[in-house]
Amino acid sequence: MFTAMWGFVVWLFATLFFRLFGEYVLFPPRSNAFVISTILLLIGTAAVLWGVTQAYRQFDRSKDAPLKFGVIGTIIGLALDTFSISFHPVVFPQLDEARVIAFTAWLSFAYALYLFIPFMIQQKIARTR
Repeated sequence: MFTAMWGFVVWLFATLFFRLFGEYVLFPPRSNAFVISTILLLIGTAAVLWGVTQAYRQFDRSKDAPLKFGVIGTIIGLALDTFSISFHPVVFPQLDEARVIAFTAWLSFAYALYLFIPFMIQQKIARTR
């Protein structure tokens, strides 16, 4: 339950970020700004996920804590994003269809990072033991 709460908070933070700033940081696919903004968003996402995973480890000292966080957080986030994307006019009223597609593209890669970064941290921990 504790891990699920952390996953929910990560999802909520990301959702609120795009609700507040999505129209300024997301650009229609095939535009020049799309690639640059998506890369910058993913770099920021990776940094935040690295930091949040490290913070989570301070509270969960179990052997596979980073992996547990990555998998459970991804499950929680994907389940909730099913609804946030399905009801995007309510959740993200300022985003037009093209920006929702850009959000979904970011989201797909962000969940790959949500699995990969905790895995990397887990590997680093395993090497130091």
